[in-house]
Amino acid sequence: MSANNVANNAANNKLGKVGVLFGGRSAEREISLMSGNGVLQALKDKGIDAHPFDPGQRSLAELAAEKFDRVFIALHGRYGEDGTIQGVLEQLGVPYTGPGVMASAISMDKIMTKRVWLSYGLPTPRFVVLDAKTAQREELHDVPDELGLPLILKAPHEGSTIGIAKVIGYSDMREGFDLCAKYDDVVLAEEFIRGRELTVPVLGAGRSARALPIVEIRAPQGNYDYEHKYFSDDTQYLCPAPLNEVLTLRIQSLAVQAYNAVGCRGWARVDFMLRSVDDEPFLLEINASPGMTGHSLVPMSARSAGVSYEDLCVEILRSAALELKPSENWKPA
Repeated sequence: MSANNVANNAANNKLGKVGVLFGGRSAEREISLMSGNGVLQALKDKGIDAHPFDPGQRSLAELAAEKFDRVFIALHGRYGEDGTIQGVLEQLGVPYTGPGVMASAISMDKIMTKRVWLSYGLPTPRFVVLDAKTAQREELHDVPDELGLPLILKAPHEGSTIGIAKVIGYSDMREGFDLCAKYDDVVLAEEFIRGRELTVPVLGAGRSARALPIVEIRAPQGNYDYEHKYFSDDTQYLCPAPLNEVLTLRIQSLAVQAYNAVGCRGWARVDFMLRSVDDEPFLLEINASPGMTGHSLVPMSARSAGVSYEDLCVEILRSAALELKPSENWKPA
């Protein structure tokens, strides 16, 4: 074994008992299981004392009883990416990966994320918010007049392309709205940006935050749905995305600005549309706990930068932290 490997193993041992949180209770449970199992194996391969924990099947009392020294959050969607589990871990005093309570809650809400970005002058598509229970036919009919056609309808608290519909004509509004309303109390109607779909992983915090290589997603007929995202081999991924250097740096800088505006730290992934008519980038959303499956985009981007899946997992784990420091006289039970 080389001296570097000995040093790395010694450093990994100092990370203590690590919990990998995956599964959970959200609509994205299936993907979280895939992500979490990948992360768990990668950490074990690096000699880290990693253990699985599924909050969808085990209680928070059991989580506390495990006495993890830190945890890697591989949960997606509600109860795992929205600030709730982050708040639990703050209470338990267990450092965790990814953004803190507030940034997780904001990034899980696509509407609030857009409002924060707009307050910073960052570009995001125009939008209208509709009440899922009270929106009337006339109100739905007015949305295409305001945003144009086609447009996109989204359940603002879901991910993995769950609860999303593309509206081509006025007659599609009701069906698309009803689909999204199954998942949320409000529906986000968003201007459709015709162009190229891009995503940028960001690691770090504050001034040290850095963007990884840009990934361009080319799905069949532009339909990057649940099947094409996780299970199909038909979707093409180009990394680094074929963009000129000036545009690449601009989009990466915008990703870091968007990340910091929401208050993220650790890691996240920022999604864009690049408008075809003028190469103007528009921010779509930010993912506070991105996928780590075999089809996932953060590992793909990291590989392009020369970082293996295993090393990426370790780097993210090392960034685990608490936002609220326990008082000096506090001791865990």
